[in-house]
Amino acid sequence: MRADASGLLDTSVRHIERRQWWLSSSGIIVTILLTVAIISFALPVLSPRADWYFPVDPSLAIHALLGLVLLFDVYVVFQQFQIYRFRQRVREREELFRLIGENAADMIALVDADGKRLYSSPSYKRLLGYSDEELQQTTFYEHIHADDRALVAAAANEARQSGIGRRVEYRVRRKDDSWLVVESTASLVQNHGSAGTKMVIVNRDITERKQLEEQLYLSQKLEAIGRLSGGVAHDFNNLLGVIIGYSEALQKQMGADHPFREAIEEIQNAGNRAAALTQQLLAFSRKQVLEPKVIDLNMVVSEVQKMLRRLIGEDIALKISLNERLGMVKADRGQIDQVILNLAVNARDAMPKGGKLIIETGNAELTESDVNRYRYVIPGQYVMLKVADTGCGMSAELQSHIFEPFFTTKEQGKGTGLGLATVYGVIKQSGGYIWVESEVGKGAAFKVYLPRVEEVRDAVPERTTFGRPQRSRTILLVEDEHSLRKLTRNTLQEAGHTVLEACDASEALDVVKRNESPIDLLLTDVVMPGMSGRALADELATLRPGIKVIYMSGYTDGDVATHGVLQSGISFLRKPFTGDVLIARVDEVLSISVLAGR
Repeated sequence: MRADASGLLDTSVRHIERRQWWLSSSGIIVTILLTVAIISFALPVLSPRADWYFPVDPSLAIHALLGLVLLFDVYVVFQQFQIYRFRQRVREREELFRLIGENAADMIALVDADGKRLYSSPSYKRLLGYSDEELQQTTFYEHIHADDRALVAAAANEARQSGIGRRVEYRVRRKDDSWLVVESTASLVQNHGSAGTKMVIVNRDITERKQLEEQLYLSQKLEAIGRLSGGVAHDFNNLLGVIIGYSEALQKQMGADHPFREAIEEIQNAGNRAAALTQQLLAFSRKQVLEPKVIDLNMVVSEVQKMLRRLIGEDIALKISLNERLGMVKADRGQIDQVILNLAVNARDAMPKGGKLIIETGNAELTESDVNRYRYVIPGQYVMLKVADTGCGMSAELQSHIFEPFFTTKEQGKGTGLGLATVYGVIKQSGGYIWVESEVGKGAAFKVYLPRVEEVRDAVPERTTFGRPQRSRTILLVEDEHSLRKLTRNTLQEAGHTVLEACDASEALDVVKRNESPIDLLLTDVVMPGMSGRALADELATLRPGIKVIYMSGYTDGDVATHGVLQSGISFLRKPFTGDVLIARVDEVLSISVLAGR
């Protein structure tokens, strides 16, 4: 297509040149004829004795001369008309190229062999901010990033040799010292009869496209890591449940002076730390189960203030600025507490010599300009939580990795690298966004945006103490992990309950059909091979109406919770759990059943 367009242009130019040549040749011939006619007419007048030169009738010669003069006049008029048409076409073509150059979104430049600009389209001024004088005083290469100049020079040499250069991407400096990423192609200007030494360079601004590509790459990478983390955490939680449960059982059998008492306590402590670690993995992968309530961020910040002062130390000043007209948000209160604490710890670690920690709240509106900057943003009303510090700050390269799990700049053994990853997962699962603004040596500011809701803050429920059921109950236990099922069965039996067990939903249905006695409670895992725990509960509701259900899981598969949000009226037991927690939840559900039946 490009060669065809160039050929059409050359043909048009050659056609105009031929017409101009014939016009000029005709003018020369007419001028010569007129000159000869004038001379032949003037000689008899100047030399009366020269009659023998002109045997023609003088009147005929005069008429012929007048005819030539008239022909010359006609030619002059025709010539001026053709010149006018030629100039008109040239002006139209110049106007066309001017409009193309002024309105083209791409930056178009004509440079010589040394990179000196012979022409720069207005797009240079619009995109880079330089004036025409500033562009003329600099070469093409001076505005290119130092790391990219070798690449551009190689592409320019290739264009000189082949006529068309390859497509390259490089950075160009704006007048405000920021960098524009451009996609560039270069073509050699072919001069007829001489070697081409000029190049036409077309630059396209792809800065936004590169940012979107980086955001997409980061999102895909975090999503892939999240899927892996969620799967590992689910299986690991089952193992931790066994470790924590049996270490708890051993503690109850040992006296305070037993020689292995301390060793068992260390095993249990390690299990609890590992459980907290897997919970962070689930938070990052957005597979944890949230129990959102309408909360006031101002109240949340105020209540964690005392803990923050102990956490950050005396060498860091804490400043809290709360918006009195702050809107409400719907989120899991415990997880928001964790977000604030993790951001505060991250800020503390960035200020080893002390500094200032600033926490602010405010109402915010995300507009189309934010969408242009972050394409995944949904415009609307939000509540903003800002945690800023005066620490060492971060480079752009470091900022691109801070939300990745296990990424840390701390010394080995001083951090898991899951703090900010947990924050990222909680905020994303709550429907919000988190951005960081930082420069090296100028501190960092994390801004959390949560959707604003026009609802009244949920009241804090009063803690109710449920007594133990007065009689033994029959519990159907469904768990695919054998060791955990065995531990749970023993714990329930020690509490005086009758336990029917199954390894999956299919076996559980067979147990129910074989057993005609009442079953008071279904205690089931959520994620199991074949039928899920939720589907099993729905099936049993028709076979045994009124049966109570407690779900167990380390994360949600979408049946019990939609996007990780626990549905109303569902009792959920998060793995790993201790025996005391298990018995308390079972007693709570069974006691509510007794109260409801009265």
